[in-house]
Amino acid sequence: MRSIHRQLLGALLVSVVIAAAIAGAAVYYQARQEAGEILDYQLRQMALSLRDQTVLGPAAPRPPAYGEDFDFAIEIWSADGAHLEYSQSRIEFPPLARGGHASVRTPDGAWRTYTLHQGRVTVRVGQSMAVRDRLAAKAALRTLTPFLLLVPLLAALVWFAVTRGLKPLDALAEAVRSRSSVSLQPIEARSAPREVQPVVASLNDLLARLTRALELQRAFVADAAHALRTPLTALHLQIQLAERAADASERAAAFGAVKEGVERTTHLVEQLLTLARNEPEAGARRVEQVDLGALAAEVVAAHAQLAETRGLDLGLARRDPDLTVEGEEEALRTLLSNLIDNALRYTPAGGKVDVCVRRTPEGALAEVVDTGPGIPPHERERVFDRFYRATSDVRGSGLGLAIVKSIATRHGGSVRLETGPHGRGLAVRVLIPAQAKVTDDKGVTRSGDDKR
Repeated sequence: MRSIHRQLLGALLVSVVIAAAIAGAAVYYQARQEAGEILDYQLRQMALSLRDQTVLGPAAPRPPAYGEDFDFAIEIWSADGAHLEYSQSRIEFPPLARGGHASVRTPDGAWRTYTLHQGRVTVRVGQSMAVRDRLAAKAALRTLTPFLLLVPLLAALVWFAVTRGLKPLDALAEAVRSRSSVSLQPIEARSAPREVQPVVASLNDLLARLTRALELQRAFVADAAHALRTPLTALHLQIQLAERAADASERAAAFGAVKEGVERTTHLVEQLLTLARNEPEAGARRVEQVDLGALAAEVVAAHAQLAETRGLDLGLARRDPDLTVEGEEEALRTLLSNLIDNALRYTPAGGKVDVCVRRTPEGALAEVVDTGPGIPPHERERVFDRFYRATSDVRGSGLGLAIVKSIATRHGGSVRLETGPHGRGLAVRVLIPAQAKVTDDKGVTRSGDDKR
């Protein structure tokens, strides 16, 4: 598993080592250069001193000899060409050249010399390059030693800074770890560093969505338990009545009631499952280009037999061509099916149900208009609540319009309830925006090109 702490610490320590190596090499080179300049200056000063101290002439006394550890070789020439050898090491230098500093080769290795021509005296002082390099290296290392000692200290400071800088991530991880399904309160963001605040904001958004999903799940379970309790109790009583039937006719009537109760319970369970599948928090599904007109024609054809059985006039009154929306085909089919089923259920025999699918500036509009009793204006908001029914004259689960609103909301649309034509019946209008995007459980939208 990759570790940000290790990666960051490793990268910084490697950078420190590389930078220290480059800086150390530069310091070492500079220190050697300066040491060489000092030794060159020393050669010049020695030559000047010898010039001032040398006594010319054959009877001139010789200066005292130096010990074996003397690192310099000295030559003194008189104006008449006499070579006064003034050197302990007796190094064979090349012939005299121009004055100043020079690097020469001898049988004993490379030497650095300084030649001084002044008056009747020529002085040449030399020093072995091996000795000079050794002295320069010692001086450079003395200069570099404090710098090298700072590298471990700098590495320790980097480790401390990285560890301390990543502490907020540990605190954030602990805060997330302390959350549970019964404790999803937001994480405090004000004390978090600015760089971590986007992560905290995203986590809080996720926790809020989880809270909503859990609340919806609990509400759904409670609603389902409440809705199923009554029909299941009724089924139990009807089965008991069938068991106690005195004759075949009573038993047949009781089993007919049981069959009817099973059908109602089955319809209720199907509606509950449909509602659960079409909640906005139910997760992402396949989004595609849906021909809303063709879909409406299919749904109308599927309900034609039911409409004929109930003596109703069901038809597709208007269908604009090439009317497509981005959405979930099965969800939109369920939406239209619930609208038509509700209209057929509440419209009395001899009535009429018209379905229109047309294009508007805002998007695609699906309308289902019936000649039933309608819904009073003061109840039009409440009928979208689960299990709420405006009338008890017609059997139903009270979930049809709740499912319709959930699907419309999932597609970024809206549902309006209005009075039908000529002041009677009900007109349900569902608007799907032209640029509709289906919202998933993460609050993001997916277009028709996303086939996941």
